[in-house]
Amino acid sequence: MVSLSHYLVLGAILFSIGIVGIFLNRKNLIIILMAIELMLLAVNMNFVAFSHYMQDISGQIFVFFILTVAAAESAIGLAILVVLFRNLHTINVENLNKLNG
Repeated sequence: MVSLSHYLVLGAILFSIGIVGIFLNRKNLIIILMAIELMLLAVNMNFVAFSHYMQDISGQIFVFFILTVAAAESAIGLAILVVLFRNLHTINVENLNKLNG
């Protein structure tokens, strides 16, 4: 039987992988966005696990709103990424200092 601690450990591992993905790869904007999404999904999994454990639906309602915000964030992030690539012909984060006004 899978207990609550298994889900929490898996969520902590996924969240840690997301943090490592952000800190180790500071050059590619796509990988940074994927690491942020991985962190949000780890938090969502913990919400669902606690919601199931406590027999309360409010955690799953929070997950619905978090997924909505995450989808909007990824859509806006990819739109900004496309505009940056069209203007600068690169998605390297170090080259974004050219956007200063």
